[in-house]
Order: sequence, then structure tokens, then C-alpha cells
Amino acid sequence: MSDRPNFLFIITDQHRADYLGCYGHKVVKSPNIDAIAARGRAFDRFYVANPVCMPNRSTLMTGRMTSTHGVRHNGIPLSIKSNTFVDLLRNAGYRTALLGKAHVQNMTEMTPILKAKDPAPGRQSQTGEFAEAMKPDAPADAYEQEVPKNWDKDSTFQVKTPFYGFDHVDICTGHGDKVGGDYNRWLEGRHPGSDSLRGPENALPSDYTCPQAWRTAVPEELFPTSYVTEKTLNFLDNHAASGDDAPFFAFASYPDPHHPFNAPGKYWDMFDPEDVELPPSFYSNEPRSEGVKWAHSRREDGTQNTQGQELFATEERHAKEAIALTYGSIAMIDDHVGRLVAKLEEHGLADNTIIVFTTDHGDLMADHQLLLKGPIHFQGLVRVPFIWADTPDRAKSGRSDALSGTVDIAQTILDRVGIEPYNGVQGRSLLPEIDGAPDQGPGCAIVEADDQRPYFDLEPPSRVRTLVTKTHRMTIYHGVTWGDLYDLENDPHELHNLWDDPAHTKIRAEMFELLAYRQMDLTDRSPLPTSTA
Repeated sequence: MSDRPNFLFIITDQHRADYLGCYGHKVVKSPNIDAIAARGRAFDRFYVANPVCMPNRSTLMTGRMTSTHGVRHNGIPLSIKSNTFVDLLRNAGYRTALLGKAHVQNMTEMTPILKAKDPAPGRQSQTGEFAEAMKPDAPADAYEQEVPKNWDKDSTFQVKTPFYGFDHVDICTGHGDKVGGDYNRWLEGRHPGSDSLRGPENALPSDYTCPQAWRTAVPEELFPTSYVTEKTLNFLDNHAASGDDAPFFAFASYPDPHHPFNAPGKYWDMFDPEDVELPPSFYSNEPRSEGVKWAHSRREDGTQNTQGQELFATEERHAKEAIALTYGSIAMIDDHVGRLVAKLEEHGLADNTIIVFTTDHGDLMADHQLLLKGPIHFQGLVRVPFIWADTPDRAKSGRSDALSGTVDIAQTILDRVGIEPYNGVQGRSLLPEIDGAPDQGPGCAIVEADDQRPYFDLEPPSRVRTLVTKTHRMTIYHGVTWGDLYDLENDPHELHNLWDDPAHTKIRAEMFELLAYRQMDLTDRSPLPTSTA
């Protein structure tokens, strides 16, 4: 019965692994997600390939690392030529649906920070089809399906399908109460003049002062979380009513708990900031790593940007407010996950549906007094939840400490349904660990990060590589001699940077060697040769 199972793939946005009850959190209420974990396999050492949205979501879709598929940082759309595991499911007869956030293309029209260098004197610059190493592979507008200009409320624009393998698309772009795309028109249809509900200028009264926190006037039932749930429920209803024997892959993608911190309705004050316990690293007197010192210095001299997407150093009150509101957003998502599971049961689909839960990356959430995300790879940012609840006839409950990550998701899904992947997939199937086997992988995880935003006073792009093993985390930064080395077994809060500790010279050298060999493993093997020349 379950050789061609359905999939309900639930993904949140900017959500740390330890911000779920089933991952040990003492405050966050997530009974519905916890129930999925209780009957499935929860992975405790699951790492992103890149700690920001577009690169890691592109890795999820392709099973390839960011340095291979080319989406090295936000601002580079995933090539239309890229095969995805959803393409292969669709080709095998699956009904595929994107319900919520995709973010494999640009969601803003801001000009890039990184631009082509001016040509040398007397030389002609290259433009058009000659500007890049590869000629363009699709018309420019093929990469503008998520940008705001196409999604006016009175526009008839729709995503061109199949969209990276998805036949059915109800898309969300953006975050908080400023989400656009199909949601924009849905909200306007439910509440004409909906712009009067959105943004800090229309916020309800509140005494919160945390940057990017406002009490949205958008009610719970009209918030993007509710939209994603409604569209997913509609998809399941329509599938059940159609009598279609084909299996489905439903990608329910919530834009929350990503900042801005906008938990709506009762979720706004469900958790009191005064009750929030900040991480030990917030108050640590240990010497800060160089990256953290850089962020703190920008707070002190007033040059940091607290209204954008990059990480910034925060203060105690703001940290507690941001965390309390994130708790609220997660509680709302969990309530809606319960509705999705109930719908599967209502239609008799639960016995042949695999439920997967994960997120695209974490958030620093006050670790070392930092908020949001960037190229400082503490565990809260790079370690994310991954839960696989197989069909009841195959499900084996428990936990896995296998070092694994987003790059493994595509291959795992394809393996489960017996589809051979395309050449160039770099992840591995986690089915052995899902069935209870010990770690079958390489014994490490790699996190890549390139960013066109300026960090550490380096000329962008900042280039960062992280290696995580069973015992340690090492991060190297291109262009500087400093780095990070933490003993995760004895220092789980990453307080003591061992980079320059003479007693750890040997482990540092071993980590460098392992990093080099692992990156060789991840060399692109696509395309295959056409001859022995």
C-alpha cells in the first residue's frame, strides 16, 4: 500500500531545532508537531547546507550543495534548468502542489550589492549574454515570478507551471504581515482595503520596543499562516473528492516564525517576555569570537542595521520580546499543523501519507546577544529540526543522532518511492537511519555561506565554511587568520573558542583535513562524460 505514498511536507521559516517541545524546549508549546515526532523519527544532528533562505531551499529542492547549484546567497534565483526531486515525482505521476513560500527566486526588487567590476582602462565591458560564464538559459521574466511588481491585487499574473516541478501553486512571498503573492489577493478579497491592516504604521497599541516587532492588525484568520493552512486543506479536500488514484506531494510552506515579529491575535501575548530565559551565552563573560566582537562593535558605534535581514547585536529586553513573539508564532503554526493532520484522517489519507517536518534555517535568537542570521554559525542557526513520520505500516519511532542535513532530503524522498535520482545529486538517503540504523553517513556535515552583504569589514562576498563532527564545530572565514573551533560535547553553548588554543592544534588540523576531503566528495559530478577523450 505504501510503495507510492503521499507526502505532506511541512516546512517553516527561520526556526531553530531547539524551539520545539520534541527537541527539548521547556516553554514552546508544539503538541501537534511533537505527536508527529513521537510516531516517527526525529533527527537531532540535522544541519542546513547554508543558513539563509534561497540557498538552502534550493539545496532542499535539488539535493545539491549551494556551491554546486549556484544559489550561493540570497539574490541568485535557482536556474530554471535545475532538476528538482519534485520534477522527478511529477514525472512519475505524482500530483505536486506548492502551498505557501517557495523563495527559490528573488522576492524583492532591490538592486544587488555585488556588481560587475568596472573594466580595465581601454577594455570593453561584457553585457547581455556575454556577461557571465554561462549564457542565459531562460528569458529574464522566468526569474521574476516571485517579485512584487507582478502581484498587484488587480493583476491576473500567475506563476507559470510547472514551477520547479510543482503543478499547483498558491504562493506566498515575503514575511510577517507583509506577505505578497497569491496571499495578497486572497487577503484583499477577504478584507478590501487590506493595506490598512498591515505594517507598523497600522499596528495595534503595544509597549514592545524590539526592532521589527509590531502588533499586527491582521487578525489570526487572515494571517499568512491561516492562508497556507486553508490552501493546503483545500488541496487535500479536492484530492479526496476527485477520486484520483495518483499520489500527491503537498509542500505546505509557512513564512513564519521568520521576522518581523508579528504573531497575530491571541498568539501575540501568549508568552510573557518577562518569563523568557535567555541562553547562557547572552550573559557570558568569556572572550567573544571575532565575528561576535564585530557585531557587538557595530551595536556600540551605532552602525548596525536592525531593520533588515542580517544579524545584529541586541539588548536584553529586545531579545526577550523577540523570543516571546517567536514562541507565539510557533504555537500558531503548531495549531495549524494539527488541522492538517486531522484533515488527512478525515479523508482516510493518513494510512498512506508520510509527514515530514523541517525548516530552512535557524535563528541566533540571543545566542551571544545576536538576533536573526548571518555567517556566524552557532548551533541555533545551522541546526534545524527534521522529522519523518512514515506510513503506519512502516513507521519506526525514535530518534537519530546521524550527522545529516538539508542536502539529504531529496535523495531520501526519491529512495522512499523507488525513483532513481538524476546524476549530480549530492545528498544521501536517510532511510536506513529512519528505520533505526546507526549513522550511515560520512560522519560530518558541511555548511557553506557566501553573502553579498558586508560582514567583518571584509570586501563582499564574505565566504565562510563550517564543518560539524560528532564532537566539534569548526568555521573558517576567507581572508582572515581567525576562526571558530568549539567542543560541542563539553561546551554545548559554544562559549569557549579553541581556535588559538595550543592544546587543540591537533584537532584543528584534523578538522581541516576532513573538511578538505569532504569538499572533494562534494565536487559536482554533473554532467557525465560523453566520451573518453
